[in-house]
Amino acid sequence: MFPIIPAASAADSGNQEGIFGFGTDGSKYAATNLVSNTGVVSTDVAGVGTARYALAACEYGGDKGIFGFGDGPKSMTNLVSNAGVVSTDVAGVGTARSDPRACSYGEDKGIFGYGHDGGWASTTNLVSNAGVVATDVTGVGTAREKLAACEYDGDKGIFGFGITASVLSMTNLVSNAGVVATDTTGVGTARASLAACSYGGDKGIFGYGYASGFWAVTNLVSNAGVVSTDVTGVGTAKYYLAATQYGGDKGIFGFGSDGNYASTTNLVSNAGVVSTDVTGVGTARGRLEACSFN
Repeated sequence: MFPIIPAASAADSGNQEGIFGFGTDGSKYAATNLVSNTGVVSTDVAGVGTARYALAACEYGGDKGIFGFGDGPKSMTNLVSNAGVVSTDVAGVGTARSDPRACSYGEDKGIFGYGHDGGWASTTNLVSNAGVVATDVTGVGTAREKLAACEYDGDKGIFGFGITASVLSMTNLVSNAGVVATDTTGVGTARASLAACSYGGDKGIFGYGYASGFWAVTNLVSNAGVVSTDVTGVGTAKYYLAATQYGGDKGIFGFGSDGNYASTTNLVSNAGVVSTDVTGVGTARGRLEACSFN
């Protein structure tokens, strides 16, 4: 008789480790900081690829990651192996832009979207499960920059918040085929320069940001892509931070600025509860990005 092997639960379906990378403190960096499966951030790893900020990152291939785009604007990408090793620059595909965001979809693919290319953009670029970036897809929804994005429900994604002439709170869902939906009316405090990541195996969280001041509020995303009203913030209010999943079902917000560049982090439990500040490790900086791997 064959043994019964239980299916993996949603709670342990995600990647175990994460990586923060690139950013600025007035100077540009390509340095990275790995996140262990217990949420411990490493000291700086020497940077590979073009130092830059205002980029985006997401998981692809189930256990790898990709950084892409950035200030300038730029369109090159850098792949992250399932051991957390960052590759040299890959020639960019699609319209160069700064401050887009990215998330995974379809369980093993990714999508870059929105940003600034001389004007606000809603263009997207799909990432295959081999890390190959596709040419531009005509944008859907309000063109904007400095938004956030994360995975939810295991195979879907969500873009949310951002800024044009004013801060915004609308969201755009991404199907498991990488199709972006029209705007969904925003919930929670409109703001920009926030971060987002998945947690709990099938949910997401938006957090922190800027809107006439720094914020620490969070907004949970259900496994149906529904965004909650504001949850009272925990930790130092800041913006220009990044976030990623770790430990299979948990998340971490890190780095950013509260008027001064920081390296502090805030862990997110598998129930979406944000912890108080953890003393930072690595170069304090902002406008970096993060994704999970392994």
